[in-house]
Order: sequence, then structure tokens, then C-alpha cells
Amino acid sequence: MCYRASMAVVTTLAAVSLHLGSLPAALAEFPAHTPVPGGIAVVPVTGERKPTVRIGDRRIAVVRDNGRWLAVAGIPRDTPTGPLTLDVISETARTSQAIEIGTRNYREQHLTIKEKRYVNPDAAELARYRTERQTMDDARASWRDSNTVAVFELVPVPGKRSDSFGSRRFFNGQPRNPHSGMDIAAPAGTPVRAPAAGIVAATGDFFFNGKTVMLDHGNGLVTLYCHLSEVLVTKGDRITLGETIGLVGATGRVTGAHLHWSVYLSGVAIDPSLMLSSDAAP
Repeated sequence: MCYRASMAVVTTLAAVSLHLGSLPAALAEFPAHTPVPGGIAVVPVTGERKPTVRIGDRRIAVVRDNGRWLAVAGIPRDTPTGPLTLDVISETARTSQAIEIGTRNYREQHLTIKEKRYVNPDAAELARYRTERQTMDDARASWRDSNTVAVFELVPVPGKRSDSFGSRRFFNGQPRNPHSGMDIAAPAGTPVRAPAAGIVAATGDFFFNGKTVMLDHGNGLVTLYCHLSEVLVTKGDRITLGETIGLVGATGRVTGAHLHWSVYLSGVAIDPSLMLSSDAAP
């Protein structure tokens, strides 16, 4: 099975020299190696037994494939072009391995928000946001060991998928953080399905994100679903592939009903399209 990247990423990769040698023939079981900001590194690492791999203080997933170990890491959107160092720690040695990061250009997105409090929150709303952000950060950092890194066999809702991940956002002319996910246009009430099995890491009705579900799929892969009209699961629930976890809505800071879908790998947001199989069900 092949895995797809957006055309912008594919174009960028054509000009990137990887210097990593050939990857295993069975690599199709994993996401594609897309070494750009907001992308994914899939890198062979050495060790008779499973090594520990880190980028800075971030733990990186290590999985077995075709007789060798692969590190599968999310690359932060703000990573500069050039070498990114992995620390590989085995039973007998600690070595460094560099990934060459290419460039990827992100567009600007200008949105008009009618409710001004979602652009300039007051002190109480900011305090609420900080508490909610900690809940989401804790869920995003959750870790369960797994033998693989899940790829997604379906899209959470059918609908037009935006390419807005990583875009520089302006609300009512004011700059804000880059967009951390994919927006999917869908009518309110549309069921939102889990794209892979997992455990509910958090739920809530948050100031900016509205009604929200976060799923832990293991090995540092976490997904987030925002602006729901209803949450149909609770923290700790075990979720199967395709199970309905909520309904599309327009809660929180939105311009209309849609699903915001974020994917985090090793603690950082990556382009969700990179985790979809080429034949993912719409």
C-alpha cells in the first residue's frame, strides 16, 4: 500500500537529498518519509535490541520492520532547513544521526471572526484557555508502547479537505499561531469516525476548540477533533477503527460548521494528509 503526501510536499522532496541509504522494502506499512517542516521522518537506526531515540527532549517511536529498526518522528512546522539531529541510545552506545530537512512554503489565511471575544479574550477567558491548554498538552504528550505507528484507513468525515495545515493565520487582521490541522467541510450532525483504533485521551468543551475529543493511538501518535456539536465518548474508552466519537458542529472559534482534525506525532503537529493511506475511505 502506498502513502500519499500533498503535491507541495512531493515537489519539495524532489529537491531534497536524504543521504540515508535505501529504506526497507516493507516500508509501505509506515507513513512516507517526508523530511520537511510539518512532515514525518522515517529513518533506519542501528541496534541489536530496540534503541531509544530522541530529538532534543522528545521521545521518538521506534518500530521493527524487515529485520531492522525504524525511527518514526514528527517534524515541527518551525524546523529550519538543514540537518536535524536524532540521538540514538542503545545498550552499549549513544550516537547521533542527522536528517536533512528540506523547505516547505505555507500560505497565509485571513479569516473574519464575528464574535470579537474569540480574537481578543478577556482575562477570565484567557485563564480558562490556559487550563484547557494544559489538559490538551497532557493528552498530546501521552505515550503507550506499540509495535507500529498507525496509518489511517479512513478520513474522519466525508467532505472537502483543506490544505490549510501550517498556514499563517490572521483573525480580523491580527496574526495568530499557524493552523495546526486540516479542516474538513461537513454539515452539522455528520458522524465523526475514528481513523484508527485508540484510547480516548481527553474530552472537553473548550473555549477556542469547542467540544473536543483526543485519541491516543500509541507510540506518541495522538489525534484531535474540534468544534463538535456532540461528544459521544468519555476519557479512557477504547475505540475501534471507524467508531463514531462525536458529531460535526460549530462550537468554539469557527466561521461555520466543520471538523478541525489535528494529528500529533512525537508531541508535534504534522500534516494529517501524510498519515492517510492512498485508498483511505472518504
